[in-house]
Amino acid sequence: MKIAIVRERSEGENRVAATPETVGKLIALGASVSVEKGAGLGSRILDKDYTAAGATIAASADAALKGADVVLTVRRPTAGSLAGVNKGALVIGALDPYGNDKDVAALAKAGVTAVSMEFMPRITRAQVMDILSSQANLAGYQGVIEAAAEFDRAFPMMMTAAGTVRPAKAFVMGAGVAGLQAIATAKRLGAVVSATDVRPAAKEQVESLGGKFIAVEDDEFKQAETAGGYAKQMSAEYQAKQAELTATHIAKQDIVITTALIPGRPAPRLITKAMVESMAPGSVIVDLAAERGGNVELTVPGKVIEHNGVKIVGYTNVQGRIPTTASQLYARNLLAFLTTLIDAKAKALAINWDDELVKATVLTRDGKVVHPNFVTAAPVAESKPVAVAKSAPKAPAKTVEAKSAPAKTGAASATPAKKPAAKKTEVAAMADTPKKAAAGVEQSIPAAAEPAPTPAKRTATKKAAAVMDAAAAASPAKKAAPKKPAAAKPATVASETTAKKPAAKKPAAAKKPAAPKGAQ
Repeated sequence: MKIAIVRERSEGENRVAATPETVGKLIALGASVSVEKGAGLGSRILDKDYTAAGATIAASADAALKGADVVLTVRRPTAGSLAGVNKGALVIGALDPYGNDKDVAALAKAGVTAVSMEFMPRITRAQVMDILSSQANLAGYQGVIEAAAEFDRAFPMMMTAAGTVRPAKAFVMGAGVAGLQAIATAKRLGAVVSATDVRPAAKEQVESLGGKFIAVEDDEFKQAETAGGYAKQMSAEYQAKQAELTATHIAKQDIVITTALIPGRPAPRLITKAMVESMAPGSVIVDLAAERGGNVELTVPGKVIEHNGVKIVGYTNVQGRIPTTASQLYARNLLAFLTTLIDAKAKALAINWDDELVKATVLTRDGKVVHPNFVTAAPVAESKPVAVAKSAPKAPAKTVEAKSAPAKTGAASATPAKKPAAKKTEVAAMADTPKKAAAGVEQSIPAAAEPAPTPAKRTATKKAAAVMDAAAAASPAKKAAPKKPAAAKPATVASETTAKKPAAKKPAAAKKPAAPKGAQ
């Protein structure tokens, strides 16, 4: 199992994907590590440090990559640069796939298994692998340092013999990982800090760091967080209200740091040209979202500009401006993930493709783009037949049920003599829902056409018992005697009972009309 680490080719990228610390641990897992000459110089790591950890120094990138099973990288490599790796080799790094579909497809065509660490799920066991958090934390810190370097005054309040110096006012827009670190850093430097975010949970976090929370707290604000903990795209109406609130607040600030980023989308526009012009000369804005277009209308990615006396810092890859620390954390993230893919006993790769971490991060495999966020026509074509196959058996099942209804109706019509009597009995017993009772009777008759008389006898016995109980009341019996002519329908029930018990219950037959009255 060979692991390769090469020097980053992207402009301004000084980080490296492995440090001597992580190289030593990878070798302990049974891997051989090949590092391109000078790969760590941008992070102040010398080749001799890698050699001391057990790595082999390769003269070129091609030499380091030749026969590699795993390639650790910071930025997405080109497909052409991976020609020497083994088929199906893992390429693990911050591959930045959004908006780079052609490059992702090229990696698939190259036959490598590309793993994008940005998609690492936010679950407990994956926290140590979360490159977004580790790097954003450093970006938030460095953003405040950049602001302090451009600001021509002191941050903290100072009380001296020569007078008092008021503290700087810092406003952080976006209280995610980067924003919270920016709040904490600005607070440590002595600034008066306020912050805003569209996520309700951020309010408590901001206040816990000593900042003042600024936001339009309406119903949309209360539902502005995804299940993964990211901010949702807000409506134009909410953005307008938020812009109105922040516009007046920004005009009073010395330092503004914007950190708002939404995965897979351009950075949302938070600060307009008019807002910049409302700030006092000498104020500083640091746009940490410059790499995605910027949160500020006037941001120029990669540059520091000045407009109306206000400096706008648009550095891209801010975390890369402190590469030594950034490389340390990034390399540990990769090591933690790679450890889950290696069998420590066999000292070989043993990837569980059903692992939720693997499923969430794998972009390409076996020559195809497999991540659901980037698969287009292929997965749709596969899903459609499955849906049709499942719906086909369900349709006939429903038709069988529909046909069974007329069959029951036919069975009911075949025995007309028995059903009217049953309906009359059921109406007397369940006067509140006669239709439901009738439907139940219809369903039971076809199932047992032969033994139909048996339930009739049972009901007759129950009726007779009810009549005997009613006859025990002497006073109603006397009042019921004159009402013999009115009881025409219940007479059928009385005749059934008298047929079974002839001479003994002739006087009781006179009292029978009173029984249905009592039951009703």
